[in-house]
Amino acid sequence: MEKLNNRLDKQSLAGNVTYETQQGLPEKVIQFGEGNFLRAFVNWMIHEMNKQGLFNGKVVVVQPIEQGLIPMINEQDGLYTVVLRGIENGQTVEKNEIVSCISRGINPYTDWNDLLALAASKDIKVVISNTTEAGIAHLEERYIEGKTPTSFPAKLTALLYHRFTHFEGSPAAGLVIIPCELIEENGKKLKEIVLRLAHEWQMPADFLNWVDEHNQFCCTLVDRIVTGYPRDAVEEFRQLLGYEDNLITVGEPFHLWAIDAPKEVATAIPFDKAGLNVKWGDITPFRNVKVRLLNGPHTMMSAVCFLAGADTVQQVMEDETLSAFIQRGMLHEIYPTVDIADEEKKHFVESVTERFLNPYNKHYLKDIALSSVYKFKSRLIPSLLNYKEQKGSLPTMITFALAGLLAFNRPVREEGNDLIGIRGEVEYAIRDNQEAIKALKDAWQKYDGSTQSVTTVVSEVLGNTEVWGQNLIEVEQLTETVATFLIDILENGMKTSVEKVVSAVSASN
Repeated sequence: MEKLNNRLDKQSLAGNVTYETQQGLPEKVIQFGEGNFLRAFVNWMIHEMNKQGLFNGKVVVVQPIEQGLIPMINEQDGLYTVVLRGIENGQTVEKNEIVSCISRGINPYTDWNDLLALAASKDIKVVISNTTEAGIAHLEERYIEGKTPTSFPAKLTALLYHRFTHFEGSPAAGLVIIPCELIEENGKKLKEIVLRLAHEWQMPADFLNWVDEHNQFCCTLVDRIVTGYPRDAVEEFRQLLGYEDNLITVGEPFHLWAIDAPKEVATAIPFDKAGLNVKWGDITPFRNVKVRLLNGPHTMMSAVCFLAGADTVQQVMEDETLSAFIQRGMLHEIYPTVDIADEEKKHFVESVTERFLNPYNKHYLKDIALSSVYKFKSRLIPSLLNYKEQKGSLPTMITFALAGLLAFNRPVREEGNDLIGIRGEVEYAIRDNQEAIKALKDAWQKYDGSTQSVTTVVSEVLGNTEVWGQNLIEVEQLTETVATFLIDILENGMKTSVEKVVSAVSASN
């Protein structure tokens, strides 16, 4: 079977594959990150704009770490297939399209000078990134001309300085920088780190002023579930498409990109004019809705439903008890705390339910549970506190989910830097930031099987201000309620405990 690249015979394509080449366009975008999400989200959008003659630019992808996909991307001439499968407005959708907006990939650890030369191109207008949440962080390192910096912000600082020097500080040489990392105020934080590094590296004041005044660092919010390479269905996709693609990535039809940028940026990169769901302006309302009503339920289910025996989001939604647990938490506990118009909330909740029921996306709960404590802090604690303030009582399902979080993060042993938990007879890795891992490890060492030691575990974790940014013990009845739920989970198992909670809430209504 032929491999996907520029030499692929188009006659070999299956009839359900769309392929439009975009050769001869200038390279306008430097993209840090070559993973599944960016390729199925940003690059798919740029490809769509190019098809409509609205952008007419290519993307050069840069590998943010030493090992990555650049050799494979170059072997396929930047081509790959995006498969969008799911339910949209009640209708089943399936689209297969070869995306051709990537011109090449660069590994900066072996080809740093190629990246510098690209940064000096007059055609480059935009920098896009997705280097994981940990990617936008300050790392102390020296600036050595000609040597590849380690962190993403340091690489960006070095490229901007090279561009500033090459164009002699011209205001017109400034770039639009659009990070996609899932942290709040990602653009603002990235800019702060770049300026800090430039100061630490004793770069000229004119450069710092140029970065500050003539480069647009945009805060963003991204939303699309991308499950990536279909490892369990490789042969099925070969037969479906009619060629071999080692970079195929699978996602859902739904997409939302909110970008806080001035009007001239929206004009230069007219995603919305291409019919894409890109919102320009203040991203705060979109963040609140997405983080609370999509990410919140995801985090609610990751620990509880995994320990109850489910492996994927779809399995959760097809289980009567687990689905009731999530729906109750989403509609009755999170929904009232989101401060936007009911019509918008209702529409978003409907889309979330469709997305959770997507039969094509195998969205694994273990993947969602990565950094589960950090996610609970940002996605569910605000709803818990807002609900308590509004109603005067604790939200039952969110509070139970907090107990489930502690149960999921109970280690049975250590392996390297990871803690290891167990479901039945199968072990799983517990991965979070260092503060959370240490807090969980230290707290669970005090558990001796007694109910009093459970309360000690709960008190120690909830009282850790480094983990939560506040002392959750001060929330009235939270420690006692979480401890009661956790005792029941440890004694009777998660499945029985969640059934009991759902039944109790249903009976009280």
